[in-house]
Order: sequence, then C-alpha cells, then structure tokens
Amino acid sequence: MSINIGHTLAQSAQELTDKPGLVEGKTGKVLSFTELNQRADTFAHILTDGGVRPGRKVMLMVKPSADFICLTFALFKIGAPVILIDPGMGYKNLLSCIKGVAPEYFIGIPKAHFFRLLFPKVFSSIKTRFCCGHSFGIFGRDICKDANVSKGPFTAYDAEPQDLAAIIFTTGSTGPPKGVRYEHSIFYAQLKLIRDYYKIDSSQTDQPAFPLFALFSISLGAKAVIPDMDPTRPAKVDPERFVASISKHRVTYSFGSPAIWNVIAGYCEKRDSRIQTLKKVLMAGAPVSGDLLARMYRILPIDAEIHTPYGATESLPIVSIEGREVVEETWEQTRKGKGTCVGRSLPNIEIAIIPISDKKIETLDGVSFLDANEIGEIIVRGDVVTRAYDNNKEETSMAKIYDGNSFWHRMGDVGYLDMQNRLWFCGRRAHRVVVEKSGKTYFSIPCEAIVNVHPDVFRSALVAVYSSVVQDYVPILIVEPEKGSVTNDEQLLTEVRKLANNSTLTSDIQYFLIHPDFPVDIRHNAKIFREKLAVWAAEELEGQV
Repeated sequence: MSINIGHTLAQSAQELTDKPGLVEGKTGKVLSFTELNQRADTFAHILTDGGVRPGRKVMLMVKPSADFICLTFALFKIGAPVILIDPGMGYKNLLSCIKGVAPEYFIGIPKAHFFRLLFPKVFSSIKTRFCCGHSFGIFGRDICKDANVSKGPFTAYDAEPQDLAAIIFTTGSTGPPKGVRYEHSIFYAQLKLIRDYYKIDSSQTDQPAFPLFALFSISLGAKAVIPDMDPTRPAKVDPERFVASISKHRVTYSFGSPAIWNVIAGYCEKRDSRIQTLKKVLMAGAPVSGDLLARMYRILPIDAEIHTPYGATESLPIVSIEGREVVEETWEQTRKGKGTCVGRSLPNIEIAIIPISDKKIETLDGVSFLDANEIGEIIVRGDVVTRAYDNNKEETSMAKIYDGNSFWHRMGDVGYLDMQNRLWFCGRRAHRVVVEKSGKTYFSIPCEAIVNVHPDVFRSALVAVYSSVVQDYVPILIVEPEKGSVTNDEQLLTEVRKLANNSTLTSDIQYFLIHPDFPVDIRHNAKIFREKLAVWAAEELEGQV
C-alpha cells in the first residue's frame, strides 16, 4: 500500500467534496476540498509535462497562498521532494541552504526568479524553471494561470514509507540552518499525533500563523484560513486584522509562536474582549511564559485549551502540556530558576536524559541515563523523529545515536525529567556557560528566569564572553527592557543585579548589560540569537573582562 502523503488531500476531497477547505485572508478567495485537489492534480500534470520526476528535488519559493498549498501537494503526488526554506533567514543563509541541497527544479514567484538571476552559481544545479505569477513572459508561462484549466485526475506516485517527501530547514538559531529530510512516513506519523492528541478533524477551522501548519489542517479535513500577515515577522502582525479574520471565519484553533500571541493578547486586553470562537491554541517555537498563558486564558472562551508542544524541526511534536497545568503548578518553579516545564511525552515517544557532551555519541554503549531531576542532554526516539540531514553526514552523525535497530535524536537541548516524568527545558546545549576554573555550569533558561521576574524586563539572555584577564569564559546577563519602561538603564541594572545576587544560580555573575532590541529568529520571532549578543557583549565590555 502506498503511503504517499499527497493521498490525504484526495481523501479529504472525496469525503468533504464542496466543503470550503481553504480561505486566503488577503484575497478572500475560497476553495473547496474538491477544488484544492483538482488544482493540485493540474499542477502535478503541468510539472510532470515540464520534466519533474519522482525523487528529483524541487525548490519552492511561493508566498503562503492557495497555490503554495496546491503546489506542495502536487509535488507530494509526483513524488518529487519539495524544498522549503524561510526566505527571511537572511540571504547568506538562504544561499548556503540552496547550494547545499542542490535542487534540480525551481518554482517561484517573479521576485524569486529575479533573486535567482543575481546568484547564478548558487542556482547552477537548476535544470528547469517554472514561474508562479505574471512576468510578461520573462520567466516563462504563468503556471498558476495555466492551472485554472483542469487537466483531470493525476495518479499519485506509489511512495514507500522512507521515500523523501520534503526537505525543511531549521531556523539556524545555534548555527547554520540544516536541511531536515522528511520522509512520507514522518508526515503520516505527525498527522496521526496531531489528529489523535489535539483532536483536529473536519469540524475544525484553523488559522495558522505558520504557513506549513495549513498542510496538516487540510490533510485532516479541517478548513484552513491563511491570515493576511507576513509569516516571517509574526511579532509584527496586525492584531486587529488577525482577530477580525478569526471572528469572520469562526476559527476554532490556531497555531503560532509566543511572539504573535503576545501581540494578540495585548490587543484584546486593551479592549477587554474575548475571541469567542477560538477554542484551541497551539503555541510553540520558544519557551512560553506562564504570564502569557494566563493573559491568553483571559481573552479566550472559558473552556478553551492552550497547548505548548515541544520539539524541533527534526522531531515534532514529542512532548506537550496544557497551559493550565503550567499556570497552576509549574510556573512558580520556573520563576525560581527550575527551567520551563514542557510536559509529558506524547504517545509512542520516548524521552531520556544523558550526560551532556559536545562530541559525537555513536552508540549508547557506556552511556547512562540520568535520574530524575538531574540536568543533562535531552534525547528522543519515535515515529516523528527524522533520520538525517540532507547532504550533511557530519551534522547527522553529531545528532543521531544508534541503539540496536533504532536510533535516538539529540535535541541539542538540556533539561531533566521530574518525578512525574514531565520534561523540564533548561536551554540549548550550545547556550550553557561552562567556567572551567570554577567547575560551574550556568544554564540559560534557569538563570534568565531569575531576572525576568523584574516587571521592567521584557526578556534576558545569558551569554559567554572569553576573559583575557582570567583566561576563561565568564557569564554575562543581558536584559531587554519592556517597551515604554520609565525605569532608567542605571536603575534597572542595579535592581537586576540585586535579583541575581539573591539566587545561588546567578550570584556569581558579575557582568550585566542592557540591549534595547534582541536579535531573534525569523520563523517564530522568539528564539534569541545569543551568539550575536555574545559578540556585541564582548565589544561592549572590551577591556573590562
């Protein structure tokens, strides 16, 4: 039996026919499940006629839209792996990703084609190009216009579970972005978890702030509303427009980063209003504060649920917790520096904690699992865990640990399991600060929590700077003030130092700085680029450390 993920759209179309499947918030265009499937089939015919074949990589650079969804499903049906890269990751990272993955085909809007022409060496692997949009014939026929005329059903490629379906890139928050290989079986495992655990079905309407989530919704028969916003800048969302769309289309659930929900919560709080139809929120991409969760419950219906799934591009979702458990049980511990509780393992997912290592771990031979409440490196195995990075054996060998016939993925995060088998996240492995002379290790999330309790601190970042004086790395805490704070910088630093001195986690930290606007990742606008802050801090403290 074929396990092609493209079949899910055909199944939704067969069962739901003329029911609306997708709404474009910006244009108002509405397509039924039947129309979505027919358009995907027509794209598949057009691309196949143009030479696209199973197993050949296709670069897709099209804005979130009905055509983005239909083209992605078309490539699934063909069996041609689709390469998806956030265009907002910066052109240097973008070019590096494209060069590394070496696509043979290119589908893009005219603006993307202009970009391609600027860097011919990077795109030298491209054999055939398709234009999605009107370009006065410069980049060829507009396949989106051609797709308006149906070419009939398309027979999907008979995919095996381990056949490649997509390559999705990491955010690059702790190094260069890496292309993660997504087999058809991985997508099916994710769909099953999302359907069964979060209860997503055809009775739901989704408004995803992260475009890829629309693929899951449509596959599960839920209507997807693509919001009128720039997905590369979720923190800059227009809250009035976003909330109005939820109300207009009676959206029942939505997936987005903490950055977007912080904006939405602030907008609704000022108006003392609730978003009456929104019964379920999935919030991910960075640690979610209990304060934000509490604010969200005040703007949602009384019976609404907020879930904060934890995972990574390489393995998602693997752990989850409902927000009320955070607000009522774990948040106070987080404020005291115990880390962020991200919940319990999802069905068929195994989590373990091992001693922290910056080296390769080929097998579990000689590696012990740590006891409850011991901070170590988080590893995971299960059906949603991807097997490898594309064209990157070195990074794959760093990230995978083989255990008999199976393997574990190293999350690159540190944390611990408590006595209730809940996972607590303590930051990225690469973000810990190890002071060799004292033998002390500082973990980012626990240390930052100590100063984040200050009402004028929006967020903070622990970084390491090498000191020529002591010839060792020293920890530095950088704080970003709340926008509109009236506390002057000198006073704020004095009060932050006092908070740090009162905790055994941070009492040894001697250096504190204020940065007005932290650099963050493009995908979620929430992951702090601590590496960039470390360079800035070294310059600010030059001659002092």
